[in-house]
Amino acid sequence: MPMPWTYRHASSEFRAFIAAAREEMALDSDNMTYTAVDGVLQCFRRRLTPEQGILFASALPSVLAAIFIRDWDISTPPLPFASREDMTAEVRALRRHHNLTPDNAIEATATALWRVMNSAELARVLEKLPPGARAFWHIDHLPPDQLVRGA
Repeated sequence: MPMPWTYRHASSEFRAFIAAAREEMALDSDNMTYTAVDGVLQCFRRRLTPEQGILFASALPSVLAAIFIRDWDISTPPLPFASREDMTAEVRALRRHHNLTPDNAIEATATALWRVMNSAELARVLEKLPPGARAFWHIDHLPPDQLVRGA
């Protein structure tokens, strides 16, 4: 079996994602973007069971999957999905003194994710997760044809 594309091209795939997220968030550095994305992924993962989280991570590009599962305390019960405002505040609380995460961090991360990864795979996995998970990654401000990549 050939090496999966996401492993062979992990660095370039992650750079493309960070560049897309950085542009969507209008941030000044990759470090700022990483903090925002890490906060978004942690916020989302807090609302999943370990089984749901592994299913979601299996659809992510390899570096994002590693970030998603890093330091996850799987013994903590999942939180309910909250309002976008409350979850954005949670995202902004990560590394509070070094966090310049914008208010659009969740939407920007979702937009970058849909644009960079195989969107059919992301849609397939989200269909298996609770409705709150699908709503978390839903993008209102762009037509679906601008978010599709890969098949």
